[in-house]
Amino acid sequence: MPRTVSIGCQDFEKLRVRNNFYVDKTMFIKEWWEAEDEVTLITRPRRFGKTLTMSMLEKFFSVEYAGRSDLFEGLDIWKEDKYRELQGTYPVIFISFAPVKEGAFLSAQKKIFFLIAELYNRFDFLLDSGILKEDEKEYYRKVSFDMEANIATDALKALSGFLARYYGKKTIILLDEYDTPMQEAYVQGYWEELVFFTRSLFIATFKTNPYIERAIMTGITRVSRESMFSDLNNLEVISVTSGKYGNVFGFTEEEVFAALDEYAMTDRKEEVKMWYDGFSFGYWKDIYNPWSIINFLDKRMAAPYWVNTSSNSLAGKLVQEGSPELKMTMEGLLQGGTFHAFLDEQIVFSELEKEESAVWSLLLASGYLKAISSALNTEHMEMEYELKLTNMEVRYMFLHIIRKWFGVCRGMQDGFVKALLSDDLEGMNDYMNEVSGEMFSSFDTGKKPSVKAQPERFYHGFVLGLLAQLQNRYVITSNRESGLGRYDIMIEPKQAGEAAFIIEFKVVHAKRGETLEDGVKAALQQIEEKRYEAMLLSRGIEPGKIRKYGFAFEGSRVLIGRG
Repeated sequence: MPRTVSIGCQDFEKLRVRNNFYVDKTMFIKEWWEAEDEVTLITRPRRFGKTLTMSMLEKFFSVEYAGRSDLFEGLDIWKEDKYRELQGTYPVIFISFAPVKEGAFLSAQKKIFFLIAELYNRFDFLLDSGILKEDEKEYYRKVSFDMEANIATDALKALSGFLARYYGKKTIILLDEYDTPMQEAYVQGYWEELVFFTRSLFIATFKTNPYIERAIMTGITRVSRESMFSDLNNLEVISVTSGKYGNVFGFTEEEVFAALDEYAMTDRKEEVKMWYDGFSFGYWKDIYNPWSIINFLDKRMAAPYWVNTSSNSLAGKLVQEGSPELKMTMEGLLQGGTFHAFLDEQIVFSELEKEESAVWSLLLASGYLKAISSALNTEHMEMEYELKLTNMEVRYMFLHIIRKWFGVCRGMQDGFVKALLSDDLEGMNDYMNEVSGEMFSSFDTGKKPSVKAQPERFYHGFVLGLLAQLQNRYVITSNRESGLGRYDIMIEPKQAGEAAFIIEFKVVHAKRGETLEDGVKAALQQIEEKRYEAMLLSRGIEPGKIRKYGFAFEGSRVLIGRG
């Protein structure tokens, strides 16, 4: 009988006691312990077993689980005599920042206070142990849900010292999902305030702490050293491009195929590979997302399980607010293509709105992109990566995000596309003005004033979003050279005999006396003067099959003309 699949259980003890499905990752204990790194930061995409692994470490090392050999018997680590003796012999602090997803800084700070205070409540026996001095007892009691920030930033360091004194051994500290508050702070707009607080907390806990034996931090992103870890020079960083521990988080293909055999689905290996394979960590290839595999084993059907486990708000925000070039790169990825980029794996959140490389770095760390190859570009002296969407699940997610942006006016969007394909100029104008009026405010977020600062780029990206549903029938390109210049958008049919389209944008300024009609005329004139049709003609498309449109914008008003 196959083991029962428990969905969502991240507690190692529960899985083992109930004999639920579990892939043995216990040799990570030996690998990490023998590396002797003092503080390790491991970044992996969400739902990749980080929390379960931290729970496993807690149950293995913590004195609270001394004598619990039943949790590890039959697993790989228990074959090592040395590690049998190590089990249950250290004080362990385990805390997770996963719940810190607040909309404002003070709320986020209070949530962290709450988590630390809860941790202290677990160890209240220290107050009566006789090992604390009176001033230490006074400090201990100050750690509460409404404590001062300076008490909170020293709290984990102080607790590790109290535990080390009580047990006669230095403390192991496990911090799970360290960057969840940071990502939320960026989305909600309180990044700088949170960084100031967490930097002090991390320095006290992981840098100036003489009571620490070892520590692990896990998260999705590697937040830049400058903004978060400026003084943590004792940090061993394991990112998604590192080979170290590459087979620990996520399932290897061998582990996935063994699971399919256990659940009598041997004949579905290729289907599972197509949907869920594609992750790579350093030299470890063919890594599968654990959440998707577990759900597949349970439900016995392929579906986008991983990409539906959160709102993907940050990924969606970055692509939605990105430049037309970023959107077109995403279009190429959605069509199965790859692209090259210079990346720094340290995520500088303040650069996400200015540097596209920072966006691609975050999408790589989050698991939405995979590195096909990487090498040092000796000309630029930077690491250059070839990137691709990870698998079918991720492609589904981004298509869903794009459709969701236009969900409020889905009928109007479909109407615009139909009018474009049928050369219905009046319909195109009607639909475009309706869609523009509905969507204008939601695309211009205020934090990134794209319409006011770079209006043509805004409209360019807006129209590309409208055209996204055409990708199965057409190759959509943007800002490429053709003839004597660079066109705005070209839509080339994949099937011979169908029409092709060239679109040029102009933004007009009423204060300068410009009209929408002037904008359309200038756009169409540019198409002809720059001979943008040259590329289409070179590919055998007949002149009569090439349609040319000029789009003029003024605020949310649009006028489309045909050449």
